[in-house]
Amino acid sequence: MKFEELVNLKTLIRADSSAEIGHGHIRRDLVLAKKFKDVSFACLPLAGDLIGEIPYPVFTLQNGSIDKLIAIINEQNFELVFIDHYGFTPKDEKAIKERTSAKICCFDDTYEPHFCDFVLNVNLYADAKKYQNLLPAQCEVFCGENFILVRDEFYAEREKKREKIYDFCIAFGGTDTLNLSQKVVLALLHKNAKFKLAIITTNANENLKDLKILAKIYPNLSLFIDSNEVAKLMNESRELIIQASSLVNEAIVLRAKFKAVKTAQNQDEMAQWLGENGYEIFDASKICANL
Repeated sequence: MKFEELVNLKTLIRADSSAEIGHGHIRRDLVLAKKFKDVSFACLPLAGDLIGEIPYPVFTLQNGSIDKLIAIINEQNFELVFIDHYGFTPKDEKAIKERTSAKICCFDDTYEPHFCDFVLNVNLYADAKKYQNLLPAQCEVFCGENFILVRDEFYAEREKKREKIYDFCIAFGGTDTLNLSQKVVLALLHKNAKFKLAIITTNANENLKDLKILAKIYPNLSLFIDSNEVAKLMNESRELIIQASSLVNEAIVLRAKFKAVKTAQNQDEMAQWLGENGYEIFDASKICANL
């Protein structure tokens, strides 16, 4: 089955977001959702989540039990379920398959075993051959460059030549749990106090208070919170310093110069691909020494 044939199915996306686990899953799911004609979400309410920003029906779950999820799928007659969640096991996926009539599509970033109809790997490094012996025989794999999930504004912004206002644009996702934004800014300003810097973050960043103080101290530091102009800000910067996540896909679409930083184990594949393809990639503990 072609991926384009799935978009007409009544679809449920199961994903979570929070200050602790980040916003990346929901962000990419919102890009995916635009491709579908009838789509809803199922999410746990968590501190710092993005449920309020989802412009589709949301089924709020009380816990992580798959029983409630299965009940929703059956009651609402969903035909396709996307699972974008590291907490689901092949046993969970099999239970959903056996107890509903829905087709299951599992997001995967790290070549894990799944029990589903489709696997979707939206990373540039994705290689379908690496799923051999990890999936049911009939499972189809959608992966690679044709499936990256990047918002339309990045493609539009790529065609625009903008004045470079900032020397560096710093973006470590919605939560930046390692507080790398502050560390990188201080390292850059130590190197050159006149650098013009932009930080892109969200209200879910637990270090936001400190970043606001920094922005008051340094007039050449601009802080953008929950910005709707991320693509434009990146395009106005000479270089990006970004998390080795979906931000890399956006930077590559923009054809921007960037340094990527590995902040979690699930970014190992991305880090390896970046290194093999000539991009600058650093571990979180080493980025400040390499600016």
